[in-house]
Amino acid sequence: MSVTREYQAQGKKRVNHIVAHWTEGEAFDVGQPGQPSVRIDGTRKTGPGPVDVLLSALATCSSMDVVSILAKRRMPIASLDIDVRGERATTMPAKLTSIAMIYRITGDGIDRESAELAIDLALNKYCSVRDSLDPAIPIEWTLVLNEDRPTP
Repeated sequence: MSVTREYQAQGKKRVNHIVAHWTEGEAFDVGQPGQPSVRIDGTRKTGPGPVDVLLSALATCSSMDVVSILAKRRMPIASLDIDVRGERATTMPAKLTSIAMIYRITGDGIDRESAELAIDLALNKYCSVRDSLDPAIPIEWTLVLNEDRPTP
């Protein structure tokens, strides 16, 4: 049973808790209390910027689901790389206006239909980060499977 389902079964809400510690300029060390932290830097000199981290969260959240879905179909992934590009508004706040993702998956026995279904389910059903973003932000994705040509 997943952590979320365990919490729901016990009638508890799942709460994420982080602390952001300002270090200098636009740089912060961020993480759960007492756990390892990551550097987020608005200047991108000592770490990724906040929007980069948001795009990273989308990539990793959806990819964890893709890995899980394909594993349940007995199609283990050998490698997975995600290239994410977020287009931003030219006016302030420079919010994301569209996102393009390329999933590069390798693995013996993974068929294109199953991989595409896994990506679609991850982005449209299971990924909590995607569901937390403004639904008006279009997300387009392509799949490169075992170095095949991308699927539009």
